[in-house]
Amino acid sequence: MKKLILGMYLLCTTVVVLGQTTKQIHDKAIVVDTHGDILFNQIVSGIDIGKLQAIGNFDLVRAKKGGLDVQVFSIWCDENGGYDIANQQIDSLYSLIKRYPSKITLVGNAADLEKAVAEKKLAAMIGVEGGHMIENSIVNLEKLAERGMVYLTLTWNNSTPWSSSAAEETSGKIKPNNAGLNDFGKQVVHKLNDLGVMVDLSHVGIKTFFDAINESKKPVLVSHSCVYQLNPVPRNLNDEQIKAVGKNGGLISLNFYSGFLDSTYNNKQKVFFAKHSVELKALSEKYGRSKAIDTLIAKHQKDADATRPSVEVLIDHVDYIVKMIGVDHVGFGADFDGAESFPLGINSVADYPKITAALVKRGYSSSDITKMLGGNFIRVLKANKGN
Repeated sequence: MKKLILGMYLLCTTVVVLGQTTKQIHDKAIVVDTHGDILFNQIVSGIDIGKLQAIGNFDLVRAKKGGLDVQVFSIWCDENGGYDIANQQIDSLYSLIKRYPSKITLVGNAADLEKAVAEKKLAAMIGVEGGHMIENSIVNLEKLAERGMVYLTLTWNNSTPWSSSAAEETSGKIKPNNAGLNDFGKQVVHKLNDLGVMVDLSHVGIKTFFDAINESKKPVLVSHSCVYQLNPVPRNLNDEQIKAVGKNGGLISLNFYSGFLDSTYNNKQKVFFAKHSVELKALSEKYGRSKAIDTLIAKHQKDADATRPSVEVLIDHVDYIVKMIGVDHVGFGADFDGAESFPLGINSVADYPKITAALVKRGYSSSDITKMLGGNFIRVLKANKGN
């Protein structure tokens, strides 16, 4: 009996020590999320993300709770929008900063980022998601850089006249002889290098990926993608792409979206939609497809949770990249507010400590975790900015 009690005591003590260690690692690290789709949703819904929100995955209150130090705010619109919408979203970020100057500040380089963290402010950065938003203009690209753009995603799901997307390369819309970067696309990459703006290769087709990484003289970013070998969807990176990022010295920030992490998710989601098909149809007619899905999930949370992977699946993607090219090339770009499903327990930026706990559980050292949480991003940022 005494041995049993002693064993239980030691187990409890270990758990407490492990918890303290995890918290210390998380609190000490600079935690960076390289991709969040908050601004578009903020404009559409009119919510104030400076205050705690019952909807969505991000606000300044939950960011503080989760120990998030740096958020790269995605500037996004579909193929029907462009440069004006990009500026509207940047304006909305500026407005947020103006309303909450003690909580958030705009940064554009590593020195300012580290200063913001020291002042206990969220360091806000700008990533433009989709080359179509420069509207085929180097001048527009330069102006977005002046406003704070730290990376440009060369394509979204739509291709541009100068670069092909993963979605359109794999669908056959873009023929192989027209895929990749043309001369103007290569000029865009060179200009980004000159400006110190990171070349982001999430969303791009394989031909564009290799054209861009071969043209870039600086480390690239893949801001929110996962591993194709673990889940073969076009948005994920195959082994040759992963190796190329390692050779380039770049960074792969893993996306938290269940559909990119878990190869079984899409089938589970289809079953969920079929079970509630009548309701989904009615909601879609009332709200549109995207809001209908969010509403359906909120109403049937237990059923929706059954479709979600565990956080361990995310760490499987970490392991895969680490084993292939090393821990120096892994980061996190959650895609919060840009998807309908994330791993169980990962519901918002407040849950970032659970990622650290999962990495500790998997056996990663504190120095390795510190790199993945933000150190690797800062290295790539410095390599592009020169400061």
